[in-house]
Amino acid sequence: MTKRGIYMIADAKEKDMTSGPSGRQIFFFALPLMMGNIFQQAYTLVDTAVVGQVVGVNALAALGSSDWFNWMSLGVCSGLTQGFSILIAQQYGAKNVREMKRSLAVSLVLSLAAAVVLAALFLLLSRPVLTWMGTREEIIGDALVYVRIMFAGIPIVMTYNWLSSVLRAVGDGKTPLMAMGIASIVNIVLDILFVAGFGLGIPGAAAATLIAQVCSCLFCARHIRKTPVLHFSRQDFQPDKALVSKLFKLGTPVALQNTIISIGGMILQSIVNSFGVIFVAGFTAANKLYGLLEIAAISFGFSVSTYTGQNLGAGEYKRIRIGVREGAVMAVLTSLVISACMFLSGNTLVGLFVDGSNPDAAQVITYGRHFLRVMASFLFILYGLHIYRSALQGMGNTYIPLLSGAVELVMRISAALILPHFIGEYGIYAAEVLAWTGALTLLYLSYRSAVRKLPA
Repeated sequence: MTKRGIYMIADAKEKDMTSGPSGRQIFFFALPLMMGNIFQQAYTLVDTAVVGQVVGVNALAALGSSDWFNWMSLGVCSGLTQGFSILIAQQYGAKNVREMKRSLAVSLVLSLAAAVVLAALFLLLSRPVLTWMGTREEIIGDALVYVRIMFAGIPIVMTYNWLSSVLRAVGDGKTPLMAMGIASIVNIVLDILFVAGFGLGIPGAAAATLIAQVCSCLFCARHIRKTPVLHFSRQDFQPDKALVSKLFKLGTPVALQNTIISIGGMILQSIVNSFGVIFVAGFTAANKLYGLLEIAAISFGFSVSTYTGQNLGAGEYKRIRIGVREGAVMAVLTSLVISACMFLSGNTLVGLFVDGSNPDAAQVITYGRHFLRVMASFLFILYGLHIYRSALQGMGNTYIPLLSGAVELVMRISAALILPHFIGEYGIYAAEVLAWTGALTLLYLSYRSAVRKLPA
């Protein structure tokens, strides 16, 4: 390591998490991520609310029927780039700038190549998958339009995820926050303009989201150019089978984990579709609020993953134990606050997605409120899941989180197929909570086993 390399790490705006108070570092790194996620959820909710209020209940149901399929594409993109960033965080923690630059360059090429293949694959599968999910005839046309526009934009989504993952890996949570703020404003303005103003309906909502993502990409790229430690040269792009293999061993399991979870969601959605368009609309309204419930969980997860990766690279094993424990406590306490807020305001929030003049509005809101309250009651389980999954990923173990995705799939589908026969619609709602519980059990036990093997 050259003195120049050490200077670059110490002087840059990124954050070294290998020293200082563990809980404080995790919290203050997570805080801007939470704000960024709030911005992201804001434009997701506005998308849905504008479509539901302006276009109608059928359009709302169309968005919901394609939600998990669209999430699969997002999950693969974020999973790959998140896995790649684990190695970058570890190399950053070890002060190995030279190897980190090679990882940056190679992971960028792999991300862009994967994006092109994924876009073609998802576009090809659009109609067969929506048909297999039992999407109703009256909404499948709108659902197809939406997912095809979104899938054509997969390279944009992949680019943003790579940029933001790289920044988070070196402790910069503020730039992704500002990028999401800009994207949120752009998306909300364009939603109102395209859907309510120009009457473009669902295509307008999808286009607004992609344009907003382009803006966030440009903002992150501009800041990476200003961060010397993240600069790489042409020679860093030289093929290296060992590095490619290492990156894929970290990225592929995370992408597969998200894919498995989304397959479970798609099967669940096919069961939900059988309940009729009104139930689908109510389920969709609550499902869109799922993002609000999960905001802090995702942020604490990214923070713990970066913290764990950097400290593993630096050999600070005691800090890993302390940080994960303190992160779990903060996450659970945060979940209790969010649960209380959802119980107090859930009815109003669900109502934002439905035109009150629609004769079915009251029933749609009732379904949505019931689902939201079930999720809010057990939210602490979801928050624990994110902490321990992220801790394992930061330690380089992406296979147990992958297996936890399979556990989620089995629990979610089994519950959705069996429980409605006994408790009706609540069987569908309970399926989500049971999926979280099964995954958390595996992740917690695996984390305890992994941390016991670390040197004292």
